[in-house]
Amino acid sequence: MLRSPMDARYSGVAIAFHWVIAALVLMNLAIGLLPPLRGWMPGHKSIGITVLVLTLARVAWRLAHRPPPLPAGTRAWEKGLAHATHWSLYALLLAMPLSGWVMASGSAKRRPLDWFGLFDIPYLPVSIQAGEFGHEAHELLGWGMLALVVLHIAAALRHHLILRDNVLARMAPALRR
Repeated sequence: MLRSPMDARYSGVAIAFHWVIAALVLMNLAIGLLPPLRGWMPGHKSIGITVLVLTLARVAWRLAHRPPPLPAGTRAWEKGLAHATHWSLYALLLAMPLSGWVMASGSAKRRPLDWFGLFDIPYLPVSIQAGEFGHEAHELLGWGMLALVVLHIAAALRHHLILRDNVLARMAPALRR
């Protein structure tokens, strides 16, 4: 059965990447920004490395698989803003963990860097100055990530609740009947 463009959905792989990475990013934003959670910094680093690896896989998948089209009535400026927001999110999903890795690698007080205690993650060959730059970049990028996440969620809710189109539904996990 042929589906109309309005029924088009993202692939199951794209949907899984989206929701797993989204959950990990929200956890890491909470750990990084909420003082009571900052004690779980080893987990924050492990989640960050996981986000980096999953994002590389997601970008590779995205480059090989076109997303479904936006609704026909979408204005050019909305399409441009949607594409700019998505590629900015991809850039931050790469830059955030990399800046954190640089920060940890260039720290004067190197703490163990591992993936959930299962194996060591090598330090990057960077200077203490690069580590300090990584720290500042990581903090600024974190606030940028938070802003884009809020914008992304607001846009999805606008599509679903106000415009009443299928934009949110095409990324929602499929419900089995």
